[in-house]
Amino acid sequence: MTSGDSSRRTVFITGATDGLGKATALLLAERGYRVFAAGRSAEKRAQLDQLAHEKKLPLETLELDVCDDASVQRAVAAVLTKAGAIDVLFNNAGVNFSAAVEDLRMEDWRRQFETNFFGVLRVTQAVVPHMRERRGGRIVMMSSVSGFVTAPTQGPYSSSKFALEAMSNALRLELYPFGVQVILIEPGYIVTGIQQAAMELSKPYLDKMKGGPYARLYERFLVSANGARAKSRTTPEDCARIVLQAIEAPDPKVRYLVTGLAIVAKWCKRLLSDKMTDVLFRRRFGIVREG
Repeated sequence: MTSGDSSRRTVFITGATDGLGKATALLLAERGYRVFAAGRSAEKRAQLDQLAHEKKLPLETLELDVCDDASVQRAVAAVLTKAGAIDVLFNNAGVNFSAAVEDLRMEDWRRQFETNFFGVLRVTQAVVPHMRERRGGRIVMMSSVSGFVTAPTQGPYSSSKFALEAMSNALRLELYPFGVQVILIEPGYIVTGIQQAAMELSKPYLDKMKGGPYARLYERFLVSANGARAKSRTTPEDCARIVLQAIEAPDPKVRYLVTGLAIVAKWCKRLLSDKMTDVLFRRRFGIVREG
């Protein structure tokens, strides 16, 4: 799928009514792809449909809850009925629970994985048979810098992204004989709606964040993360252009890094031992032995 080869190409995007998914849906539609933008919020879907109508874009929205088997089957069937094929699947839906490993309740660990891992798996398993039978297609996975390094209080989110990367590595090899390519997108900090959503998900843990044994660590992480976001000049539209590159490259890379932070983190991962990486994290977040 090379540059300029967008006519009649169908793209199915999950988590497409906000942030990175929305930016990608609009960019691809502007480039002539037929885009099916899926999401849970009826209000956000209506807003995106209206925007597409005003701009006369080949984009329509679908109701989709990646955590529900029936919802996934209905959405995939609807796309195949309307378009006849799915050329690109962009697994973008995700949530972020920010909490210490000890603090996060088991039900919220499950919620983290249900969306970020099992939701991706559910959609992928619904689409792969059609790509495999057609001997072609691209599956783009929205991973993260947290998919290869883990900061304190990011254990739940990072665990789900590590799992996503492992599954993608296996899938890439398994689908190679059938001409289906699997590509990972690995951004660092980009200001999107996921940050506000993460704050909402963290509300049940506010007491522990303010007065628990990890209170100082939560405070340092929040300061660090807010500072990194304030310095970041990468927009959702920038990330969308990287996704476009991954879709159109004749021979796409396995991984596409997005933001300077992701590039630095990747090099640190390659060059530094785990102990040295821990030292850097401890210094960044003021982690010291208690007497």
